[in-house]
Amino acid sequence: MAIPVIDFSKLDGEERAKTLAQIANGCEEWGFFQLVNHGIPEKLLERVKKVCSECYKLEREENFKSSKPVKLLNDLLERKSGEKLENLDWEDVFLLHDNNEWPSNIPGFKETMAEYRSELKKLAAKVMAVMDENLGLPEGYIKAACNGGDGLDKAFFGTKVSHYPPCPHPELVNGLRAHTDAGGVILLFQDDEVGGLQILKDGQWIDVQPLPNSIVINTGDQIEVLSNGRYKSVWHRVLPSPNGNRRSLASFYNPSMEAIIAPAPKLVNKANQEVEKGYPKFVFGDYMSVYAEQKFLPKEPRFQAVRAMRGT
Repeated sequence: MAIPVIDFSKLDGEERAKTLAQIANGCEEWGFFQLVNHGIPEKLLERVKKVCSECYKLEREENFKSSKPVKLLNDLLERKSGEKLENLDWEDVFLLHDNNEWPSNIPGFKETMAEYRSELKKLAAKVMAVMDENLGLPEGYIKAACNGGDGLDKAFFGTKVSHYPPCPHPELVNGLRAHTDAGGVILLFQDDEVGGLQILKDGQWIDVQPLPNSIVINTGDQIEVLSNGRYKSVWHRVLPSPNGNRRSLASFYNPSMEAIIAPAPKLVNKANQEVEKGYPKFVFGDYMSVYAEQKFLPKEPRFQAVRAMRGT
């Protein structure tokens, strides 16, 4: 079983209806799907791979050797306890967004990643527009909800640059612990060759197969709320590998911290009573304060916690 692969360029042709249906299926049944022919130039993607690989190799790899995961794994091996390191991830990571200082001095890194982020943000808008159409919502509804209202541009767009170095004892650590994503639409540019990303579907962990220059889309908790449960955020994880250094660039189109999130009224009216009561109205910043403490725990108590904060 493999997650759906969808040719995004066919939205503009005679196969539009079929492509819309494929994306609806990806959102409703999987929570993850891969886009090919998504409009981001392959030359740009090749540059992104190059600068990110150089950044890790030249600026970060040596530091990872003395990082907390490596130290704790070595301590565990010395004790020979047979335990597993449950509460940390075998991951080197930093975040890029418009208001932080980007850490790399690799030639071309900042220019390449700025161009890449601009393209990804446009793609996120197109994906949200398709979701609007498939859900029967007004044009621009999800994007406006994330921005805090019509015409505002306050949504948070961040890019998490991760590498998962080879792990000598992958059975003792997590690459990245299982979780759902807190925000809106996530656009992932993953490694061409080194796998490890898995999603939970029907009680089974399924590999998200590496596919060169594709963009993996998944829906976060806020899309689940806005869609009133039609689109579910899905548990996913990364397995460590003894071979290869897995590159992963996840970009998040998230609501602004002040944005008020609630099920779209049009979808609540169509839903049955049980679902109608399922999702609260809340401020995204409140949700993030809960998520920071409960990221690797079930999501339902997070919704209950923000419901209690607002009394809804």
